[in-house]
Amino acid sequence: MTERRRVMLVDDHPMWIDALSEDLTEVGFEIVAVAKNGTECLARARATRPEIVVMDLQIPEPDGATCIEVLLGEFPDMHVLVMSASGEREDVLRAMKAGAKGYLVKSASKEELIEGVQRTAVGDAVFTPGLAGLVLGEFRRMVNVARSHNEEGPVLTTREIEVLRRVAKGMAYREIADELFVSHRTVQNHVQNVLRKLQLHNRVELTLYAIDNGFHEPGD
Repeated sequence: MTERRRVMLVDDHPMWIDALSEDLTEVGFEIVAVAKNGTECLARARATRPEIVVMDLQIPEPDGATCIEVLLGEFPDMHVLVMSASGEREDVLRAMKAGAKGYLVKSASKEELIEGVQRTAVGDAVFTPGLAGLVLGEFRRMVNVARSHNEEGPVLTTREIEVLRRVAKGMAYREIADELFVSHRTVQNHVQNVLRKLQLHNRVELTLYAIDNGFHEPGD
């Protein structure tokens, strides 16, 4: 029997949580925790260690973006998908800079929301149509600013490039560690070094950088 993927839902609207919980359970996910504010989110995520967190940004403090940063700092292999009523540029970019894997607006159809969680579970970046271009445009702006300060471009080691290619494929850190025969901590250190050299903030920006600069091989 295929192991069910473990999900935590974070939203301060009980009816939304109930509906999404039912929809995800029907397609094979296991809802291991729900939370209505940031404090509950952090406590219950630490207690249950979900693989996927589906959350709103606009929750009682600490807010969603803060929770994302804290959770991914402690559990870097966790996948976070934001589902929000807001599609405002500032909210989307705040979520992405915090480390969210994707961003869907709640006005999307039931099928789109379910597919979004399914894709997030396998490491894909998921966006409501129109938002992906916004994120990529902001990413390119940041890269151009970084390059303007260093015309030679960052120098990555061979091992850092190997890790970067695998991040672009959507591989989890533990999968990269197994494939490269190194420790999980070593992979994390390489990723942090690459982020520092490229002046990026998180794995989503790193993935976009890899794709935009040819590190993502066709067919991956």
